[in-house]
Amino acid sequence: MALPDDTGTELLLPDTGGVRCDWIDADRAGIGAGVLVYVHGGGFEYTNPATERVMAHRLSRATGRPALRVDYRLAPAHPFPAPVEDVVAVYCALLDQAVPASRIVLAGESAGATLLLSALLVLKDEGVPLPAGAVAVSAMTDLTGSSPSITANEGKDLLSGANTGHILPQYLDGAAPDRAPQSPLHGDPRGLPPLLFPTGGDELFLDDARRFAAAAAEAATDVRVDVYEGMPHAFHAAVLAETPPPTGRTFLGRLRDWTARLG
Repeated sequence: MALPDDTGTELLLPDTGGVRCDWIDADRAGIGAGVLVYVHGGGFEYTNPATERVMAHRLSRATGRPALRVDYRLAPAHPFPAPVEDVVAVYCALLDQAVPASRIVLAGESAGATLLLSALLVLKDEGVPLPAGAVAVSAMTDLTGSSPSITANEGKDLLSGANTGHILPQYLDGAAPDRAPQSPLHGDPRGLPPLLFPTGGDELFLDDARRFAAAAAEAATDVRVDVYEGMPHAFHAAVLAETPPPTGRTFLGRLRDWTARLG
């Protein structure tokens, strides 16, 4: 799996907040088009840079802006709050280099979606200008694992409850699973930017997305849950194919349309 030869991978800005990152500019749009900050999944403990760069390329092309892949620190060597701090540092470095908050979009899947929601809560609490919007694919928002779909979709999803039982303790490293920002559902969603939650109808975290969205909507936040019926966790990986199947094309089209309205 490789990037197209015409992909821009040049260093677009010199500072990424002390965090290792990759620039992936699918259409060579440059910083003037804004930035998509991409926070990869992998259960807080795993990274596959080659695959993540291809995902960043697909997201960059769909949104018309360069993507910045965040190579955040991983558990168990670096548990919470280290990965959240890395996402916050990268975002703040963009602001410090005169990228307007209104031209930044955060996007991530699975653990990366959890991290970007946690980062939004931290940024809000610190009074930092928030991005134009955020896309949280297959997000786990309640680290207590109490959403009904955790049980109802057991056996339908590619993940199992046993996966989260292994992942969460080493990520939390003693931090409370029912507190924010590590468990985003337990934070205050008031004042957050527009949020998009693409999620599979068969995944364990379906109700995590729905519950966070309900709380955000009640707090007058612009939020949408986009359910892909019959699809498992991280269904959007279909876009990695050289010729994506219908689900992948639908995801990219909806992402393009949603981000276009952000400006």
